[in-house]
Amino acid sequence: MKILRRLLIALLVLASLGAAGWWFTRPKPIEVVVHQVGRGLVEATLSNTRAGEIEACQRTKMATIVGGRIEWLGVKEGDRVAAGQVLMRLWHGDLEARLAINQAQLATARQRVQEACTVADNAEREAARQAQLVRRGFVSASAEEKARTEARARRAACDTARADVATVQAQLAATETDRQRLVLVAPFAGTVASISGELGEISIPSPPGVPTPPAIDLIDDSCLYVKAPMDEIDAPKIRPGLPVRITLEAMAGTVFEGKVKRVAPYITAVEKQARTVEVDVDFVRPDEARGMLVGYSADVEIVLDSRAEVLRIPTAALREGGRVLVVDGDTLVERTLQTGVANWEFTEVLSGLAEGERVVTSLERQGVVAGAKVTIPAANGG
Repeated sequence: MKILRRLLIALLVLASLGAAGWWFTRPKPIEVVVHQVGRGLVEATLSNTRAGEIEACQRTKMATIVGGRIEWLGVKEGDRVAAGQVLMRLWHGDLEARLAINQAQLATARQRVQEACTVADNAEREAARQAQLVRRGFVSASAEEKARTEARARRAACDTARADVATVQAQLAATETDRQRLVLVAPFAGTVASISGELGEISIPSPPGVPTPPAIDLIDDSCLYVKAPMDEIDAPKIRPGLPVRITLEAMAGTVFEGKVKRVAPYITAVEKQARTVEVDVDFVRPDEARGMLVGYSADVEIVLDSRAEVLRIPTAALREGGRVLVVDGDTLVERTLQTGVANWEFTEVLSGLAEGERVVTSLERQGVVAGAKVTIPAANGG
């Protein structure tokens, strides 16, 4: 009996030692971060690849067609101007002299018309009188013919005088056109952004084929929009009318509503690796853009699709092939999902999960695989 008792005690000791060894050497549960499946908004969005900027709906960089000395400068940078207002004028004394000559020639030509046509009218009346006298037999037919010839000659002189008036008027119009080439007039109401040149300086136009530097840069800051470069891969997805969220570095924390106005019909290649398409975005409420400066950097987020109150999970929980790890008790189980709209933050779940289930988001941790035992920190809902 003593031997049997000792054997039983030895077996119990060995079993205890084995259990203790298993307990201390068993795989420890992996601590994971989870997210409870719930409902919310999911949007598919696109963002610009490089910073966009605020642009004016109307902007013109004006330069005179011909060169000359700046005789008059009627504005300064920052001035607001009205449409049709004269901004700058080059010296044009020679054209003023030519204009005066043309105006004098026109007055003389009109006087000649009056004189020549009056004589023509009198000659035609005389020819008609001679015709009546011939019918009565008071004068010969040759006298009538002579009067008619004289009337035709006088009428031709009248027509020539009228043609001379038209010629002088054309010369006058040409001189006026030449004078207008030396004047810069605001084509629309706006603000003078910059002026190149000072009073008395010589403005020299560039050779053919070379753009002439602008003398005055005029912008219409009453109408602003955003021009943003988007990756060429995303171009087929963008269409006019899509909603947009606009943010500006100069107004951090404020989001403006916009909509796509235009997608450029060509690709811009800044570099071989940077091929983009320009997208124009209007402000939904233009009054919100008042006070913004042309050239402000701006970012846009174009909303391609939007789903409200749908089942969703963090995009970080998704593995390749639409698979996720779900916590079932204290064990990880793999599921394959059917997904819908997605962005960098959330992905819509069409099937494969139920509301309230918990999916693992700390997939980067070692040992986080299907079948692993896990523990969830209390702060994360464990």
